[in-house]
Amino acid sequence: MGPVEWDAETYDRVSDPQLDWGREVIDRLDLRGDEAVLDAGCGTGRLTELLLDLVPDGRVIGVDASRKMIEQARARLGDGVELIVSDVLALELPEPVDVIFSNAMFHWVIDHDRLFRRLHELVVPGGVLEAQCGGQGNVAEFERAVESLGGDERFAPYLRGERRGWNFASVGDTEARLERAGWTEIRVRLEPRRITPGEPREWLRVVSLSWHLDRLPSALHDEFIDAVLGSMALPLVLDYVRLNISARRP
Repeated sequence: MGPVEWDAETYDRVSDPQLDWGREVIDRLDLRGDEAVLDAGCGTGRLTELLLDLVPDGRVIGVDASRKMIEQARARLGDGVELIVSDVLALELPEPVDVIFSNAMFHWVIDHDRLFRRLHELVVPGGVLEAQCGGQGNVAEFERAVESLGGDERFAPYLRGERRGWNFASVGDTEARLERAGWTEIRVRLEPRRITPGEPREWLRVVSLSWHLDRLPSALHDEFIDAVLGSMALPLVLDYVRLNISARRP
């Protein structure tokens, strides 16, 4: 199956935690104001908008594999930014950028070796990568609750045998992959983050269970969400683990 197509309008409304996490990654950037910046996995453009403010004499390119996300970003940003619908692994740019920023996207790419090689090709010598995504141990209790439904006869025919659509990588594996791809000045760390979604049902529908629901018939979506909520303590608390990545192309 292809990439998950998102409910961009709802995601835009409920994604304050991702916005907060992304702001912290942006704060790690040391920008002059004239750089070309790639927002890899720009989503609905909430963080892209902040990047635009930081490079008044530069430019920002937003890329996302979801057409609906890019449409939502276009409605927010207008024509002041180049927005591209593309898998980042297939992304082609006319010239490399100075900075690659990414938030909450890398874990949706299974092959991190290929990901870091591609990003290395998209940035100029001396260019930097600042990113954050889900890391080892991310929402582990939630994952166990969801996996426990794998034997439910209502859902099993659609989920059985499907390879997971995410990669919550470890610090050690990420460091090694970055080194193999040619990056230097590598800094990688894990950071726990606990959240209580304000709209738990919508959060599950458009964020946590998007991959699973994409594989289920629409008639089973509500039943699956109900089953997950029924297996979790309420109010819903999710223990995220964020993988922070900083590196430079020599």
